[in-house]
Amino acid sequence: MAPEKIDTLIVGAGQAGIAMSEHLTLNGVSHLVLERSRIAERWRSERWDSLVANGPAWHDRFPNREFSGVDPDAFVGKEEVADYLVAYAKQNNAPIRTGIEVKSVRRNEARAGFQIETSDGTFEANNVVAATGAFQRAVIPAVAPKDPNITQIHSSGYRNPDQLPEGGVLVIGAGSSGVQIADEIAASGKKVYLSVGSHDRPFRSYRGRDFVWWLGVLGMWDDEALEPGKEHVTIAVSGAHGGHTVDFRKLAAQGITLVGLTDSFKDGKVKFQPNLVENIALGDASLLSMMDAADAYAARMGLDLPLEPSARDVLPDPDCMTNPVLELDMTKAGITSILWATGFAVDYSWLKVDVLDGAGKPVHQRGVTAEPGLYFLGMPWQSRRGSPFIWGVWHDAKHLAGHIETQTKYLAYRGPLETTVED
Repeated sequence: MAPEKIDTLIVGAGQAGIAMSEHLTLNGVSHLVLERSRIAERWRSERWDSLVANGPAWHDRFPNREFSGVDPDAFVGKEEVADYLVAYAKQNNAPIRTGIEVKSVRRNEARAGFQIETSDGTFEANNVVAATGAFQRAVIPAVAPKDPNITQIHSSGYRNPDQLPEGGVLVIGAGSSGVQIADEIAASGKKVYLSVGSHDRPFRSYRGRDFVWWLGVLGMWDDEALEPGKEHVTIAVSGAHGGHTVDFRKLAAQGITLVGLTDSFKDGKVKFQPNLVENIALGDASLLSMMDAADAYAARMGLDLPLEPSARDVLPDPDCMTNPVLELDMTKAGITSILWATGFAVDYSWLKVDVLDGAGKPVHQRGVTAEPGLYFLGMPWQSRRGSPFIWGVWHDAKHLAGHIETQTKYLAYRGPLETTVED
């Protein structure tokens, strides 16, 4: 059967693919979106039950659609986010086909365009947009123990405390996911150990304004690159329980034992690096620095926002900080499961085009690759700090759609006809 031909093929119908479809439609570019499961599937089946968005509803949305029936300052649940994305796709009549997996994308030989092999046949496209994002493959570090007596699960497979066996839990990773999951498991009555690495710890709200608002007025959403040395630093902020500032000392006061970065497992024992106090101190410094920047901006702009000196108060260091645990016998500690909140890696094994670096990551400039017609969307820091968010990916999609439209016009140009001179 002859391949189905389309101008632009989008792989993935999450927030990136949906935004891309909208802007291609606005630019008059014929396109098709292929999704291997359902629209916004990862929100539904690869996140825990109580997950909420990490930003308030007034902010974490597309510019031209609000969340229906939701307090603008609320933190929307994962099912509501998925429903929102489905409604947005319908609003824009996005041409999405679900249940179709893209198996390979290859460059055509000696002509423009790509051959796309899928679970539903072959497609040909002038352009391909890889809109699968950066959270494709759950990462569990090689340090993980090979112990059949310990239940191990990645945050993407975690749903609620009931799926864990009786006994204590070691949560490894103290970014937003790790902190929220550790808090939930501890609230269920289980003993929790939380392994804390390097992190930034912004306030959730300060002087009556949410963290995301302060990032906006301070111009930090538009930062174009991470500070050197912060490539592996996580962000610890929470939208859970109506939104709150993460306070590791408070978590310890509630019964969670804090430990440093997990170093190794051997003979039923786990060792931690002696950097817990240092990691928490660096997180404290990032919090205070953000408050200083907010105070300076408020003073400079003459904003009538209430002062909040108590936001700088620090609880006493808990025993697990003054007498840090460097090694645990997991059996004696009653640990029966490990929750790995250690993030994700990209997986473009289906992309058979030379646009990836040695680590399998896309080589691009704002999503545009050196391979004509091939684009990426939904990558962290694709153009700025805000790129991975719903509103951020919308702006990146607008840029790519404009690039595709411009290239299409160039390729459609037919120069002055050459005349043939006979001898």
